Amino acid sequence: MRLSPKQKLFLTVFLGIMTAMAPLSTDMYLPALPELGGNFGISASLTQLTLTMTMLGMAFGQIFMGPLSDRFGRKQPLLVGMIVFTAASAGACLSENITSFLVFRFLQGFSGASGIVIARAIARDVAEGPELTRFFAILMLVNGLAPIAAPVIGGQILRFTSWRGIFALLVIVGIAQFVSTVIYRETLKKEERQQSIAKSFAKFPQLLRDRYFLGHCLLQLFFFGSFFSYIGGSSFVFQNVYHVSAQTYSLIFGGIGIGLLVAGTVPARFAGRVPDEKLLSVSLRIPLAGAVLLLAGFLLHAPLLYTLLVLFVTIVPLSVMGTASFSLALSRQGKSAGSASALLGFSQMILGGVMMPVVGIAGDHTAVPMGIIMLTGYLLANIVFRKLIAPAHVGEKRRR
Repeated sequence: MRLSPKQKLFLTVFLGIMTAMAPLSTDMYLPALPELGGNFGISASLTQLTLTMTMLGMAFGQIFMGPLSDRFGRKQPLLVGMIVFTAASAGACLSENITSFLVFRFLQGFSGASGIVIARAIARDVAEGPELTRFFAILMLVNGLAPIAAPVIGGQILRFTSWRGIFALLVIVGIAQFVSTVIYRETLKKEERQQSIAKSFAKFPQLLRDRYFLGHCLLQLFFFGSFFSYIGGSSFVFQNVYHVSAQTYSLIFGGIGIGLLVAGTVPARFAGRVPDEKLLSVSLRIPLAGAVLLLAGFLLHAPLLYTLLVLFVTIVPLSVMGTASFSLALSRQGKSAGSASALLGFSQMILGGVMMPVVGIAGDHTAVPMGIIMLTGYLLANIVFRKLIAPAHVGEKRRR
C-alpha cells in the first residue's frame, strides 16, 4: 500500500502511541507502587500482582483482538478497545479495595492490547521487507519515548496528588486515542480479510507448527520475561534496597528509557545493509553477558553506580531485539498478520506477567530474585535462537 508523506506521518505517530499503551499502563505508576501497597495495606508480592493482572490482560487481549482484526478489519476492534480502556482506567482510579483494582487492571490490559497487536498488524498492511523493518524501528523509536516519559510524569504527579491521579491521566489518554482511531482510515481491504472468526483462530495452531515462527514466540517469551521482571522489581530494588526517592527512581527509569530510544535507531540505520538475523543475534548476546554481571553485583552488594551501568547495558538491546524479531517473524505472514502479531504479543506478556510477583517472593529488600530471573530468561532466549531461528538463515547466508 502506497502512503503519502502525511499519511505515513499520521500512521507513525498513531501506531507509536498505540504500541505505547503497555508502558503507559505500567511504567507511569511504577514510582507509586510502594505508596499503592501502603494505601491498600498489602505485601510487595501482592502489589506486583497489580502489574501481573495488566500483563495477563494484555496477553489474552492480544490473542482475542488479533484474529478479530483479521476478520473485521483494524478500525472496529480498535474503537471498542479504546472505549473499554478508558472506562477501565476510570474504574481503577476510583477503586476502594484491591480486589476491584485488580479487576479493572486486567480489563485495562485486555482492552489496551487492541492497540498493541493491531498497530503491528497495520504496519504489516502497509509495508514489507526492509521497509517493514524501518517502520518497526520507527515505531520502537516513538514507543521508546513512553518508558522515558511515563515514570517521570508519574513521579511528578505523586508530588501533587496520590496514585489515583496517574489513572485519571490514563483516562485522558484513552479518550485521545479513541478520537485518533475515528480519524484513522482502514488499511485492511475487505477482500483481504479472513472469511470467518473461526478461520482466524484456526491460524494459531498452523503458525505454531512452523518451527521458525515458534522460535520467535519462545524468544519473545523468555526475553520479555526477563524484561518484565526488571519492570516489576526495579521500583522496590532502587527505593528499598538503594533507598532512592520515587522522583529519583523515575529519573533512573527514564535514563534507561533514553537508552532504549537511542538503541531503537539502530535497526532503521542498518536496514537493508545488515541482515536482521545478525542484529538479532548481537542483541541477545549483550543482555546475557550483562545479566551475569548484574546478578554477581546483587550477590556482592555492589554500589548503586555499578548496578546502574550494568542494568543499562542489559536492558537497552531490547529495542533492537524487538524490531528485528518482529520484522523477521511477520515478514513471512500475509493476511494472517493479525493472528501472528497476536501470538507474538501474547508470548511477550504472559511470562512477564507471571514472573512479576515472583520477583518479590523473597521480600522487598533484596534484588537477587530479579537477577536470577533475568539471567535465566536471557540464557533460554539465546538457546532458542541457536536451535530454532539461526538454522533457517544458514541457506540465506550462503546465497548472499
